Amino acid sequence: MYSQGAGLLIGLVGVGIAIGIAITASPTDRKDLIGQNCNWCAPLHNTVNAVTRMMAAFTYFCVEEFPLITPPLTDDAIPGYLKSLGTPGIIDLHVHFMPDRVQQKVWGFFDHLAEMGESPWPIAYRYTDHQRVEILRNMGVTAYSTLNYAHRPGMAAFLNEYSKTFAAEHKDAIHSATFYPEPGVEAMVGQVLDDGAKIFKIHIQVGGFSALDPALASSWELIAQAGVPVVMHCGSGPHQGEFTGPEPIFELVERYPELVLVIAHMGMPEYNEFAQLARQAPNVHLDTTMVGTDFFEQEFMPVPPDYLDTAAELQNKIVLGTDFPTIPHHYSHQIEALHNWGLGEDWMRKVLWENPKKLVNLEH
Repeated sequence: MYSQGAGLLIGLVGVGIAIGIAITASPTDRKDLIGQNCNWCAPLHNTVNAVTRMMAAFTYFCVEEFPLITPPLTDDAIPGYLKSLGTPGIIDLHVHFMPDRVQQKVWGFFDHLAEMGESPWPIAYRYTDHQRVEILRNMGVTAYSTLNYAHRPGMAAFLNEYSKTFAAEHKDAIHSATFYPEPGVEAMVGQVLDDGAKIFKIHIQVGGFSALDPALASSWELIAQAGVPVVMHCGSGPHQGEFTGPEPIFELVERYPELVLVIAHMGMPEYNEFAQLARQAPNVHLDTTMVGTDFFEQEFMPVPPDYLDTAAELQNKIVLGTDFPTIPHHYSHQIEALHNWGLGEDWMRKVLWENPKKLVNLEH
């Protein structure tokens, strides 16, 4: 997309050229045109030529200084894209770093999807923690969550200890945490908040619990008071669960209006329902994780035809998420997909940087 100034100048050059063609016709043509010698055309012709040359020079300058911003097609192209946007970097609120044995089990699940009759899910970034940190840094990701999620009692404490240590060892990692409806959950949530956790993650479908579970009531109150966001996978895709869907989350927000929620995957496939929740609830946000990518559009439920208008309307409530590293495409493809929605450079800056920065209160 050209800057507005460059686009205006290009348009004016076109007008100037058109006028110049009309005015700079041969003397015979001019005589035929107006029926007499055109003594005033020569000075005007010179003026048009000068203005056209000047405008062409300005246009060249603007195109050089404000080039066409194209989406990154490779990971190596992301830093240049960010520079063109004028964005200091990327803040990704849906990244996973897990204890190795947990990570291997997660990858093993995705490795066997084809055997279960589902679409193959090749993992693009099957590397060590250290390698993945370097990949994120090289792409221009300046801050990222390390989301874990518990699916049984006794697991959250172990995951939280890992995430706490990871954040202490990596300055660009956002201290992340999780919780599960089990005895002692309130004390655990209070402790991780005291330890400085800046973001939580729960997975309703994998965890197999309701957000309205009475065991979580006091924990929701603590998190709401702290203003720490919770990334919640609660939509019914790619797999529906007993407690997935928008209805329980509408009720949760009604009970705890100060609770800051980030609906993962924009609530796919209930895109419109969760967008409505984001409209009416000031503390509900949406993350972009895998939304608009070829894999989601072709293998799962694509965004509704009118959803781009919704995304434009909610531009201040959408944050970047990617699901790195367990994604079946290059990281750049997520940014490419969002860019190709055509919602503009300001929208991209908000999603990649400004909105997530505010949400987790980063001091970049």
